[in-house]
Amino acid sequence: MQKAPSSLLIKLSNILSNVLNPLFSMLIFFIFFAYEKMETAEAFNNLLWIVILVIIPIFGWIYWNVKTGRYTNMDVSDRKQRNSLYIFNVFIVSIYTAFLYFKQQNFDLILIIIFIMALMLIMHFSNFFIKSSMHTSFNVFVSALFFSLNIYLGFFWLFLTILVGISRVILKRHTVKEVIMGASIATFVSFIYLYLNIQN
Repeated sequence: MQKAPSSLLIKLSNILSNVLNPLFSMLIFFIFFAYEKMETAEAFNNLLWIVILVIIPIFGWIYWNVKTGRYTNMDVSDRKQRNSLYIFNVFIVSIYTAFLYFKQQNFDLILIIIFIMALMLIMHFSNFFIKSSMHTSFNVFVSALFFSLNIYLGFFWLFLTILVGISRVILKRHTVKEVIMGASIATFVSFIYLYLNIQN
C-alpha cells in the first residue's frame, strides 16, 4: 500500500504550485527580461502592458469561470474545461502580439510571445488526448528563456521546474505521465526557440 504524502509536503507543494503557476512564472521572466534588455522607462511600460493585456484578462477569465461554476478550480484541472481556457489564452496572446507588432517593439520580445503562442496551441491539441501539465510545460519553457539570457538562472529555474512537476503529482492535479507529456512538449518548443535565438 502506497504511503500518503505528509500534510507538510502537501502544504509545500501547494505553495510551490501557486507561486510558480504559468502566469506568475512568465511574469517573473518578463520582469528580468525587461530590466536586462531595456531602459527603465521602456521596461516599466512593457511590463505594464503585459499585466494589462495578458495577466489581468487571463486571471480574470479563470476567476470568473470558477465563480460561475464553469471551471472546477483555479488550476482548471478538468481536461474538457481546459479547452476553453486554451482558446481564450491564444486569443489574448494574439491581441498582445498584434499590439507589440504595431508598436514596433523589441523583436526578441515578439519572438518569445510567438513561441508562447506555439506552446499553447500544441498544448491545446494535446489536451484532446491527455491533460498535459501546464505548470510543468510553461516552467520548462521559462527555463529555456532564462538559459538564453543567463545559464545559471536557466539551471536554477530547471531545478524549480522539476520540483513543480513533482508537486503537481503530489497534489494529484496530474499523473506522472501528464507531467512528462507537458515537459516533453515544452522541451520540443524550447529547443527550436534556443536554436533560433542562437542563430540570431
